[in-house]
Amino acid sequence: MAALRRKFGEDYQVVNTNRATTFSAPVKKKRQRFVDKNGRCNVQHGNLGGETSRYLSDLFTTLVDLKWRWNLLIFILTYTIAWLVMASMWWIIAYIRGDLNHGHDSSYTPCVANVYNFPSAFLFFIETEATIGYGYRYITEKCPEGIILFLFQSLLGSIVDAFLIGCMFIKMSQPKKRAETLMFSQDAVISQRDGKLCLMFRVGNLRNSHMVSAQIRCKLIKSRQTPEGEFLPLDQCELDVGFGTGADQLFLVSPLTICHEINPKSPFFDLSQRSLMNEQFEIVVILEGIVETTGMTCQARTSYTEDEVLWGHRFLPVMSLEEGFFRVDYSQFHSTFEVPTPPYSVKEHEEKNSLPSPLSTPTPALTESHGARRDRVFSVDCINTSEERGRYGGGGGRLPSKLQRMSSSGKEDLQRKVLLLSSQHSEKACSTGDLPLKLQRLSSSPGPEAENRLQLKSLKVGFEPMTQSTGDLYQHSLAPTLSPAPMPMHSPLLSSGRPEDNLPAKLRKMNADR
Repeated sequence: MAALRRKFGEDYQVVNTNRATTFSAPVKKKRQRFVDKNGRCNVQHGNLGGETSRYLSDLFTTLVDLKWRWNLLIFILTYTIAWLVMASMWWIIAYIRGDLNHGHDSSYTPCVANVYNFPSAFLFFIETEATIGYGYRYITEKCPEGIILFLFQSLLGSIVDAFLIGCMFIKMSQPKKRAETLMFSQDAVISQRDGKLCLMFRVGNLRNSHMVSAQIRCKLIKSRQTPEGEFLPLDQCELDVGFGTGADQLFLVSPLTICHEINPKSPFFDLSQRSLMNEQFEIVVILEGIVETTGMTCQARTSYTEDEVLWGHRFLPVMSLEEGFFRVDYSQFHSTFEVPTPPYSVKEHEEKNSLPSPLSTPTPALTESHGARRDRVFSVDCINTSEERGRYGGGGGRLPSKLQRMSSSGKEDLQRKVLLLSSQHSEKACSTGDLPLKLQRLSSSPGPEAENRLQLKSLKVGFEPMTQSTGDLYQHSLAPTLSPAPMPMHSPLLSSGRPEDNLPAKLRKMNADR
């Protein structure tokens, strides 16, 4: 059963043949998100110990960060307690001075006129704090302690008003609600754009007021283990959405598609359609900008899990041209459609392209042919070199002394012939392949007669067939250098039918012995 589930997936079901009961694999539980779709971070701080006093050191920020119900409760309780405390102090002064017993005596001058009990003292404090000034209750000049309390009340009231009213104003003017009008697509897609595999999602602004200096960033949240064995839970990795090209700076007046190119520097370099089903990651998107109406910085967040990344999809267009303006259809904001997309990763694609093609791989036959052709060129060069040596007398020292004393009339032709005869055995392996087919057959036949015929044929044909046998590539480059000088008409080689008849006796004997 476990093997079947590993093969066919977690949703594989086994149905009993008796149709009595059905056994199904448990549905994959939706895992906990690091950031919700509305941008709220699912992180709670616990076991702070003595660190809770740090919140009181920054009391103003603590009050601003509280929820609205706690802010209203603190606001009401602070004013109520302050009013009761100050009213009690005015009542205590009247009680100590005995003003409560002489309330209706016109000849008695109290500290505060017309204060007979606690409610009258409370009303006096409210009239003084709110600067209502009905004129019925007032402080007299014969009460120095009342004057000091009056000054303290004014200072304390100003501080409490500034603190609580400022806290409420900052909380009301926070641009958190402005982020409610910034939209993100429900899903992210992976498809090709400009021939490159890209991860894309869409953002939009529902208000006509612009986001000044809007900038977008992406973070990949994924647990990993280092080569040293350290486990990093929820490791954060930056996703490039155009930081180097300035594409992360948005002019957000219409919905935009944010693109992350998957390249060797991307953490999705080895992500394929099959491996996407087994991955666990979360992409956090952060959009920041300045609200045009208030000038305050606003931040909107969302996230995409691996289940919300669609492979081979593309967003539907939402812009249309109307008469005099462009219309945005937000009903198609989250809609996608399928497009042909390679199922393999960018890494696999590059490895496939880096493999050598069978057409471009040199075969052994071609290698041998090139080597043979090169050897043929070398053989022609060595023939040319021997020819030049024979022509200018560079190889005269290698000939026998009797041949060097030959007559000057046939010296040049005899030297060339003797060099061909002496180098026949040493150069036959490298120069035979350069000769035409008919000359190769003559060279393979034994006997001195065949050698003489081969020599005559080579003299008549010249070196042009040799250059043609080495290939068309070297024909035009080697032909001018290998063309021999024209033979004189009185040459002894052409005066007789057999060339050995024109040679001296000793040379004919050497040729016959060979």
